[in-house]
Amino acid sequence: MKDYECVQLLQWALPRLRLRWAGFRKVRKQVCKRVDQRLKELGLPEAREYHTYLDAHPEEWSVLDELCRISISRFYRDRQVFQRLEREVLYELAQMAVANGEYDVRCWSIGCASGEEPYTLAILWKLGLAPRFPTLGCRILATDVDQRMIERARRGCYPASSVKDLPEDFLAQAFLRTADGFCVKAPYREPVTFLEQDIRKTVPDDQFHLILCRNVVFTYFDDELQRQSLQQITERLVPRGALVIGSLESIPEGGSGLEPWSKKLGVYRKSLET
Repeated sequence: MKDYECVQLLQWALPRLRLRWAGFRKVRKQVCKRVDQRLKELGLPEAREYHTYLDAHPEEWSVLDELCRISISRFYRDRQVFQRLEREVLYELAQMAVANGEYDVRCWSIGCASGEEPYTLAILWKLGLAPRFPTLGCRILATDVDQRMIERARRGCYPASSVKDLPEDFLAQAFLRTADGFCVKAPYREPVTFLEQDIRKTVPDDQFHLILCRNVVFTYFDDELQRQSLQQITERLVPRGALVIGSLESIPEGGSGLEPWSKKLGVYRKSLET
């Protein structure tokens, strides 16, 4: 399948999935490769015939939705963001939790892929924050729509390319080198719970001090779905809780009661009035 054929197909199909072409433009080769393989499985010689197939087989839309999932992740991705979390954001949230008589800081990683983000958060807490807040725990809920990714995350073993951005002391203390690669040690797995969940359909019942929603909702979802998702996410934040989005993403107009903490890094805080 030629690139322009795939582009035409995606520009037609993505809005029907409540996704937007602008988010997929730079990563389309990954999606096009999967779609091309799907066409071969169905015996369809051209992309345009997939239009007709989708119209005749509505259940195929869920297959296409799966083909459009983008999972790009590694430990400590966007170093400045995690440095800011450790040095300021998590510290202030922990102080707030203590002042409110709480026993843990609750975090939610949306679109966690194979687990690098929530495990990075667990490492930051264990090595950076826990010694300063000995009476305070940390609980991290990590959700993703892809069951295969969740299974990989629960295994917690990664190739060298996934951990290349980690500071050396984090790597030395939090991982075991095995035949399967670099495996997260048990104390750094313990705070993290993985759950298969689609943010478009459901959200957790808990309230969180920190929510990370980076390079998912505000990159790939269409404008209306972004606004709906933001409202649901903000409702799950405690007052003065923090939301982290991708550094190249932006909050939809209105912002649902969020104020910038570090707009450059994509960090926002829920206002007390919300």
